[in-house]
Amino acid sequence: MKPMLTYTKDVGNFKRGTGLLVIEVRNSNPNGDPDRDSDPRQRPDQRGEISPVSYKRKLRDLVEWKGEVWDALSADLQLDAARFGILESRGRDRAVIAKQLTGDGQAFKGAYWDGRVFGNTFLESMKDDEAKKHGFKEDEIKQFKANAIRTGCVHFGLGLSVAPIQIERHTNTNKAGVQDDKDRGMAPMGYRFVPHGLYLMPFFVNPSAAARTGCTGEDIALMLELIRYAYPHTRSHARPAVDLARAWYVEHADKLGSCSDFAILDALAPTKLGDPDTPSKNISDYQIPTALPDELTNRKDRHGNPALTLIDLL
Repeated sequence: MKPMLTYTKDVGNFKRGTGLLVIEVRNSNPNGDPDRDSDPRQRPDQRGEISPVSYKRKLRDLVEWKGEVWDALSADLQLDAARFGILESRGRDRAVIAKQLTGDGQAFKGAYWDGRVFGNTFLESMKDDEAKKHGFKEDEIKQFKANAIRTGCVHFGLGLSVAPIQIERHTNTNKAGVQDDKDRGMAPMGYRFVPHGLYLMPFFVNPSAAARTGCTGEDIALMLELIRYAYPHTRSHARPAVDLARAWYVEHADKLGSCSDFAILDALAPTKLGDPDTPSKNISDYQIPTALPDELTNRKDRHGNPALTLIDLL
């Protein structure tokens, strides 16, 4: 397998991009809501939601685990594993990370893929007193706070279902008991799922932030290649059947952008056939675009070149 887009290892060597993930859900919980007993997330208008954090977690996991997906993609893209640690991981040592942000901050930028791509804010909450307890001097505290990344080059938006979703709740049973005086177990309404739904999640690639984060073309190439594997390789009991029906990436002709993001997203968004306010039963209930319309395909950038390139990430 070859990379879909060719990038170099230079910082900021990529163009602006607009992406759209069309996520199909079948009898699964794509993103549980901890404030509602892990029900699938849902807005007051009954549209389902998938948080950007939940999707980015899957991309991070595939890089952090260094398993089969990483082995294949890192070989194709010739990646140095030492540059592809994950900042948002369990057991991280804040003091060690703060130390990496002292000086010019290059140690930090060279260590964490998700820090370069998605950004970082957690060190902004480290108080001076806490830093001093770890042995940091005044100038070092100023350095790591100055180098702390506040925004990244890639931003995923909220995933929202095209139509309202239905939520079903079943009781889980367990042959072996979980209490000393029980020989079997039961979790009333412990299995909560969406029978069918189609969600749209936009994402945006912005090279303007690369100078601060150290994000390179190869970082973006890896992110784009990971997208197709995010759901199949992180399946769970709650979401056994969640996957991409479509995954589009539109590369702009230059770093400044060649078209409105909203125009691209609206053109690629599926529409529900029949009653738009009833839950769907399967994917045939939707009309799904397969290309950009002529008015966007024929659009030129400020230099007279084709403004947009549509790439199928699947």
